Amino acid sequence: MTSPSFDLDSPDHFTAAAVGPPGQRVFYLQGRQERTLVTLRCEKEQVRALANHLASLVDRLPGTGDEPPGDLAPSEPIEEAWLVGSIAIGYDDARRRVVVVANELVQEEGGGEPASARFSITHAQAAAFVERAEALMKASRPICPFCSQPRDPGGHICPRENGHVLR
Repeated sequence: MTSPSFDLDSPDHFTAAAVGPPGQRVFYLQGRQERTLVTLRCEKEQVRALANHLASLVDRLPGTGDEPPGDLAPSEPIEEAWLVGSIAIGYDDARRRVVVVANELVQEEGGGEPASARFSITHAQAAAFVERAEALMKASRPICPFCSQPRDPGGHICPRENGHVLR
């Protein structure tokens, strides 16, 4: 079965979301343009990496004077279209928009072409996404400085520390 692809060339909403308690959260990218709502499930690290790259890009680009988006909460219903495998970022100089392209993770051989979702967002939307993603990351479990894995509140068995529990 082929998943749908999406091309939102002027979304009015672009955000990241996390649903569930820390340690069990599911992360999403979401964009909306008119009546089209696109929700894609992704990994926490994909949201973090996208925010880091967008932050770097936004710092290098001139502001466009566009209005910052208001509410960045995800739109309901949160129904995922597909799972993100990779994300690419570009810049459309003519339109002065940041282009985020998410590609579907295809799990089976011969599963056909992966679907894609293209979001052409404004400078202000990119900056707001960075702030939203940073807030989501701060609400996450802390990362172990030795093995880069999430640490649970009750402790963490760290493979880099020969299996010792770090608190």
